[in-house]
Amino acid sequence: MLWAQFPEIKTDLDRKVKSFLEENTGNWWVGVPMSDGKVLYDIIIENNYKSAVEIGTSTGHSAIWIAWALSKTGGKLITFEIDSNRHHQAVENFKKAGLADFIDARLGNARELVPALDGKYDFVFSDGDINWTKNYFIILDPQIVVGGCFTRHDIEKNFFKRIINGKSRYITAFVRYIKGKKNYKTTFNRDGNGISISYKTKEK
Repeated sequence: MLWAQFPEIKTDLDRKVKSFLEENTGNWWVGVPMSDGKVLYDIIIENNYKSAVEIGTSTGHSAIWIAWALSKTGGKLITFEIDSNRHHQAVENFKKAGLADFIDARLGNARELVPALDGKYDFVFSDGDINWTKNYFIILDPQIVVGGCFTRHDIEKNFFKRIINGKSRYITAFVRYIKGKKNYKTTFNRDGNGISISYKTKEK
């Protein structure tokens, strides 16, 4: 049952977010399945993460799941989107979902904005700019705290063969690289479009 994937609803904000997601099922410009959103939510809740980064906001579906979890932990999300139309739609969606206070939505090229980030982060969700997947990890790795997590969406190989027409090689290169990192433990969730989940176990 679709709605069985929702977290337990306890607060007025929970009810508002759930209602927004229900009303907008199937309306997202690109797909982050609900099952994938719930995976991100659960990772943040289970680890009490508070400082998150998202690469590729699109119209905001995944960011809503991430921010919903951060509303429980007292955290905040920084999310990047290069397309102005998608960015503005996402900002409106964040307001409608009641989560705007938990999201810093930035418009621009993540290749320029991500390297300019300072501070430390405990959760990263990469869902855009496939060609730069490995680069984003290399850039953010020093800023991810021990115990933090780097996730990448659309890992499932057949999805890329069907949709991206050959760009799966970028994901393959990333997966090989991160699986070779001795200070990260990587697993995969394939309930939806596929998410790699890499926990940082030590600095080096």
